[in-house]
Order: sequence, then structure tokens, then C-alpha cells
Amino acid sequence: MTDYFHLTIDRDRLLSLSTLGLAHLGDGVYELMVRSWLVLHGKAKAKDLHRATVKYVAAPAQAERFERLRSLLTQEEEDVFRRGRNTDPHSVPKAASRAQYQTATGLEALFGWLYLQGRAERLNELFAAMMEETL
Repeated sequence: MTDYFHLTIDRDRLLSLSTLGLAHLGDGVYELMVRSWLVLHGKAKAKDLHRATVKYVAAPAQAERFERLRSLLTQEEEDVFRRGRNTDPHSVPKAASRAQYQTATGLEALFGWLYLQGRAERLNELFAAMMEETL
């Protein structure tokens, strides 16, 4: 049985996955981390948790927070981010610019890529860098 909470996929297989697939998975990973962060830090009342989550996972917020960790990326991580960012979006949400949406997609691809390798410690490092000034 596959353990979907502790995946470890080799890099060759990762390279064969679509960038949008990585971003789709990374979006869920990032949102789960934000939800956990909100609950653990008491950042929102129970009735406001959804609204608070949306505030942090929206493309403009992701793009802004990505700048906090850009300098921490390895060359390989930067390459994965760039692949995700350069994926041509089918549509862009009204609340985001094309550049913001593409940056958010790159971030999500990176988070999906790290998740599939079982690199939870690295995900936590990058997430902490994104959220540290918010405490």
C-alpha cells in the first residue's frame, strides 16, 4: 500500500512529471501548511479560518512571500521553481497579475517537488522563512 503522507520518489521519475501536476500537488501541500500554521498560532477565530487561509494561499500573497525565500533556494530548487513559473497558465485569476500567478505556480511546483521526495524538513525551512515576519 502506498503511504501518501511519506512519499519518496526518485529524481528521474520526478523529471517525468508535469510541472502543472507538481504545482497542483504543491498547492495542496502549501495550503495544508498554512492551515496548520493558522491553527497552531491562533491567527484566526474558528469562524474566520477559511478567510484567513485564502488570504495566505492566494497568488498575490504567495508571490510576495516567495521573495522572502528566493535567496535560500539551491540551484536545483531554483530550476524547479523556474520550470513552474514558466508554465503557460490557461487562465489567471482576477485578483492576481499574470506575474503573480506565475510566481505562485512556480512556488507550488517547488513545494510539490519537495513533497514527492519526502523532504519535509526542507519544506518546513522554506515555509518558516515565508511566515516568520508574520508572527
